[in-house]
Amino acid sequence: MTRVLHIITGLGRGGAERQLLDVVRHTAGLVDHEVAVLTPPGPVAAALRDHGVPVHEVGMRGNRDLAALPRLVRLIRAGGYDVVHTHLYRACVFGRIAARMAGVRTIVATEHSLGHGHIEGRATTAAVRMLYTATERLGTLTVAVSPTVAERLCGWGVPPDRITVIPNGLDADAFAFHAERRARVRARLGLDPDAFVFGAVGRLVPTKRFDLLIRAFAYLDDGLLLIVGDGPQRAALQRLADGCGAAGRTMFAGDTGHVPDMLSAMDVLAAPSEQETFGLSVIEGLAAGLPVLYTACPALDDLPSGMVPPQARHVPTGLGAWRAALALCLSQGPTRWPPPEAVQHYDIRVHAKALAELYETHRHRPGNRAQAAGAPRQYERAENAGL
Repeated sequence: MTRVLHIITGLGRGGAERQLLDVVRHTAGLVDHEVAVLTPPGPVAAALRDHGVPVHEVGMRGNRDLAALPRLVRLIRAGGYDVVHTHLYRACVFGRIAARMAGVRTIVATEHSLGHGHIEGRATTAAVRMLYTATERLGTLTVAVSPTVAERLCGWGVPPDRITVIPNGLDADAFAFHAERRARVRARLGLDPDAFVFGAVGRLVPTKRFDLLIRAFAYLDDGLLLIVGDGPQRAALQRLADGCGAAGRTMFAGDTGHVPDMLSAMDVLAAPSEQETFGLSVIEGLAAGLPVLYTACPALDDLPSGMVPPQARHVPTGLGAWRAALALCLSQGPTRWPPPEAVQHYDIRVHAKALAELYETHRHRPGNRAQAAGAPRQYERAENAGL
């Protein structure tokens, strides 16, 4: 069995952390996973340990804590890992250096959060870009979570033959709608069982454009707005809701860790972000049977022709467009849809199996070079992967 050490910056409830947990769950018996977390562990660490996965705490105190590097090298050497797999910017930089110093031959990175002009919600300065691309050369290959991310990596100078596209995945069953759960969650949140609830899920950072959503929602005469997530913009968004008269109808639920529950309480999912690396919350909303309004979603853009479901509506950025879209949903009333084919297209089992096969292939490849030069390699669909 392939022994893999995942190195990740933190283990909060972000998309990258949840993807790591889901991959571990769905490759049990195929891969022997361990996880090293650079910063103090969050709630996903406990979930990993509940699944029998050792979690090593590196205790890194900041981006320039170079003392963490030798600790990481010692951990990797002691573990005898076949593969080191890094996630998120800081872990990719330190993890690839440490893995190379420790003599690991197969070093994989997943790029979860590379946008235009930002990475993980932070500006991509010249120094950030230089450090990223320099350490990328120390690895074997980089996994992009969408063709959109692969294009951005190529734009940064990463050779296409060093990129493999394996999209994010989700467990559709976990998001399936149940009326009993909806009633229970609304009661717990103190929401009127008959209220029309607009919802949004994500980290509260400027790139998600929750400010635009709040402004558009404030023009409606009815309905509630439920915002799920946390981040540095929370206080500013609360002030905005106060200032535009939406405070009494806007709830900030925080980082609950129960996204399927929160989706069950909503009637529409709104995703106004102008750029995304994948758009996982949109696919999760569709899995929960919700109509979805979105501005950017590579996961839908990359679907085969004709597979984008009618309940997913593209809304151009801008206050007027979002006001009109929200008002139309409110006038139509609550509607629940069966999960579309697009949800099954991103089955987590396919994602996990593709990663397990990637580990096995590259640990045995002479020199551990990426595939022959050309376009980034695409993962195999479920119908071709034996699932």
